[in-house]
Amino acid sequence: MPASLDGQLVVAISSRALFDFEEENRVFEADDDRAYMALQLARLDAPARPGVAFSLVNKLLAFNKAGTQRVEVVILSRNDPVSGMRVFRSAKHYGLSIQRGVFTRGESPWRYLRPLAANLFLSTNESDVRSALAAGVPAARVYPHSARATDAHPFEVRIAFDGDAVLFSDEAERVFQHAGLAAFQSHEDERATTPLGAGPFKPLLEALHTLQREGSSAMRIRTALVTARSAPAHERAIRTLMDWQVEIDEAMFLGGLAKGEFLREFEPDFFFDDQTGHVDSAAPHVPSGHVASGVANP
Repeated sequence: MPASLDGQLVVAISSRALFDFEEENRVFEADDDRAYMALQLARLDAPARPGVAFSLVNKLLAFNKAGTQRVEVVILSRNDPVSGMRVFRSAKHYGLSIQRGVFTRGESPWRYLRPLAANLFLSTNESDVRSALAAGVPAARVYPHSARATDAHPFEVRIAFDGDAVLFSDEAERVFQHAGLAAFQSHEDERATTPLGAGPFKPLLEALHTLQREGSSAMRIRTALVTARSAPAHERAIRTLMDWQVEIDEAMFLGGLAKGEFLREFEPDFFFDDQTGHVDSAAPHVPSGHVASGVANP
């Protein structure tokens, strides 16, 4: 029988999101792909430095143990197959158990997310991320110059999510965009007991909740909701998570305060937000990605 990824949390990730290929990427952008391929081949035995999403991937893979595969990480990259050799060698150098990869040499690889049944796609390419989101796959554009995750929580995967247009639908955000804060607060107060619709990252939150519930002696998951909402709009967000029967560990209702310094204190392995202003605030402090979803991202 063919191999199957059924029942696993599947993370698809581009080479540049997992490893720091910024110097090589500048060669690619300044010349042609053959110069880039030659440089990657020349550096075949030099492990690439960890990239923005390295810590997240490394910790998620710790949920696997002998005989039990619960997380699958697949390289899904616009890189060429020659450069792909360096990606696999770098993964082996760091002890990352990554066996599968798709390398498309400049073509968009997002279509391969469907046969993978991916729970998450991380890439530095905005068009690939938008295509993935349109296909219903949780996806984020990694900011390659984001701060790297700290090593303060070696046995805990920490992930922070924005609410509206990320975990939740953009229903309330549309009210805010069109009618302002007072209308938004009134809208949410009146609908406090009515669950919000699902946003693009609800399936990932549910998959993480399942992974946490199954347990692991090697790794735990800690999640945070980091939102510009404030009271009274907080209640609908909390009640929505309760309706989904999904627990979240921390909730920050910041009422429009910049998120960056709060995220610095939470120290996530990754933060997801739909608004570039919030990602810009977070990126100097923590690994960050932009979710091109909802009314803020036409």
